[in-house]
Amino acid sequence: MSVLIVLAMSNLLIFCTHSNLDLVFKILVAFIICTLYSFLLMGKGKALTDSPRLNKLKKGADLLKTGGYCTVIQFVLMTIYLNKSTESIPSKILNVLYCLFIIAYVLFCGIITVAKDSKQIKLKDYILMLILWYIPIVNVFPIYKFYRIAKREYIFESDRLELENSRSENEICRTKYPVLMVHGIFFRDWQLFNYWGRVPAVLKRNGAEVFYGNQQSAQSIESSARELCTAIEDTIKKTGAEKVNIIAHSKGGLDSRYAISCLGMDKYVATLTTINTPHKGCDMVDYLLEKLPIGAVKFIEKKYNGIFAVLGDKAPDFLSGVKDLSAEKARDYDRKFPDSPDVSYRSFMSVMNGAKSAGFPLNIGYRLIKRLNGANNDGLVWEQSAKHGDYRLVSTKNKRGISHGDVIDLFRENIDGYDVREFYVEIISSLKSQGY
Repeated sequence: MSVLIVLAMSNLLIFCTHSNLDLVFKILVAFIICTLYSFLLMGKGKALTDSPRLNKLKKGADLLKTGGYCTVIQFVLMTIYLNKSTESIPSKILNVLYCLFIIAYVLFCGIITVAKDSKQIKLKDYILMLILWYIPIVNVFPIYKFYRIAKREYIFESDRLELENSRSENEICRTKYPVLMVHGIFFRDWQLFNYWGRVPAVLKRNGAEVFYGNQQSAQSIESSARELCTAIEDTIKKTGAEKVNIIAHSKGGLDSRYAISCLGMDKYVATLTTINTPHKGCDMVDYLLEKLPIGAVKFIEKKYNGIFAVLGDKAPDFLSGVKDLSAEKARDYDRKFPDSPDVSYRSFMSVMNGAKSAGFPLNIGYRLIKRLNGANNDGLVWEQSAKHGDYRLVSTKNKRGISHGDVIDLFRENIDGYDVREFYVEIISSLKSQGY
């Protein structure tokens, strides 16, 4: 039906060639009807979810789909019209231009709607659209990509929303102990751009009490662990709970182990779940520290510490944080940070399926680790290094894989075969079922 309406509007001048209506009036009426169709009719009866953003996204995808079908059909119709019509050449040119304008307008409305409401379109896709939108035939590719991304996002997110609505009252993540999420190196617990992406909101919606480690971005394991002790004690004071469940990513897992084993936090921690944590270190770090000139390392350290001092770190220490990730230092971690019998340990590790699974610098890290030991890795940590306690590998069957950033939803990207939000819901709900 939508295709027929647009085709009727785009061929209005041809249909009304012999009428007495003023040309300008015909164009104005067609433009108004097409505008109303784009913004109202396409949305009517389409509110399939309780998310206004998703409903608008579907409207945009439908506009792109309609515009695409109309483009193909109209090409055939215009070919017949130009060959069979006895109208003057100026009249034919005017009718063709008007037809192209209407269809282009529908596509433009779809592109703007999708660009505004999609959260999965990447910067490079926006740039390609701006560059190629004006080039006939070539512009088919970015437009189709916008449509495909929007359609996939709508289906994925509406299914996700339906799942959340169906179980929201069950509070499957309301654990006995609150959840303390501990970030890794080179980041902070900024809430405007959450390290854990969309995960905390979903956990809270399912009943979890979520708190953060609030360590500085880069310090030694010992220094970060001392800051983590404060976060653990504050969480216990705020909630009145006896203990916490720690979910830690990357170096955050090592900080947590030190706090538990060396700073007396074992009495306050029920479980430690580490995600892509280099328990045996990162041999890539050893390699880079050996190969890079000392001057270059010092330059990076100075710049990093200066930037993060401005961003909130009280005493950033880039080099100490990096050195504590080395495989050489990690050889003693099991002896220095012995597991507490009072804490339940479990670990997860994701792997990339190729260098193209992630952008810079993880794609470079993937290749380097493969070259050093041939191991599966996430662009920073190799698989064997992440094993500690009860272990589970997280992987996908597609070419994408799951990088060091994907596993915490750092890029807010929907990945085929891996629902990052559901991954953490399953971890927390499992803790609940086990009495934690």
